[in-house]
Amino acid sequence: MRRFSTEETARSYFERIRWPDGPVCPHCGNTEKNYARTANKKAGIREGMYTCKECRDTFTVTVGTVMERSHIPLNKWLIAFYMMCASKTQISALQLQRQLEIGSYRTALFLCARIRFALKDISPSGKLGGEVEADETYVGGKARGKGRGYTKNKTVIVSLVQRDGDVRSHVAERVNGASIERLLRKHVEEGAHLNTDESPLYKKAGKRFASHERVNHSQEEYAYYDYRTGRTVTTNTVEGFFGNAKRSLDGTHHNVSPQHLHLYAAEIDFKYNTRKVTDGERTAKGIRGMEGKRLMYRAKKPA
Repeated sequence: MRRFSTEETARSYFERIRWPDGPVCPHCGNTEKNYARTANKKAGIREGMYTCKECRDTFTVTVGTVMERSHIPLNKWLIAFYMMCASKTQISALQLQRQLEIGSYRTALFLCARIRFALKDISPSGKLGGEVEADETYVGGKARGKGRGYTKNKTVIVSLVQRDGDVRSHVAERVNGASIERLLRKHVEEGAHLNTDESPLYKKAGKRFASHERVNHSQEEYAYYDYRTGRTVTTNTVEGFFGNAKRSLDGTHHNVSPQHLHLYAAEIDFKYNTRKVTDGERTAKGIRGMEGKRLMYRAKKPA
């Protein structure tokens, strides 16, 4: 916070992260001879404004990112990025509002949502391979008069974890065998070894992989060693991921609406996938993820 106490220092940092080789016009993609403008309030020229040599349009480092048209100072944006990326669990909007002295809770909440959108991997490259564990969990409160097994008021998260690798989570209201098969087909290599519990959701989808082994939790079986293949069959990795995720959600936010749960899951995935780097490297990676993304308060009405 001392290092980036002003907008100027924060803007320079954002520019170095987004444009390591110099300013790039977000309107036409031109990289040649884009030049900085001298700030002039009367002429409507702000600090950090550039003019494109090709299309002659003006831009700043926030154009074409989740920060576009935001009135929050850039140093507060940068500190918020760091706080959310460095936190081992999650940061509440109320905490950000207090510590960054943001005017309203609504603004702080939208700030958090836009940062989570920046962390979201919209187009993951490659597929998961090797030993892949798949499982689902349900997020939501208890229904009055219903038992623990009642899930109609909950939202399901399906996560795929490659052992010693990345995780990919998918949020949906309901899942069935067909949706699970589409998800596995999209994200898992055919040569992978699939590990699940005894749920029938994965029975048909598992046939397309090199192997599909299951552990029977109802019989208190959680892991076993297959001497024929020399592999350990378990879903402990994905269940451990769910345990940390639920503690993060329940302990920090207490309640998350199904409409925005995918953004919270994206933040949890991002932190898991960058668990082997420093907080500074994780923050820089998160900032790079804001490129080409916009998140509006309300969706635009169709023309």
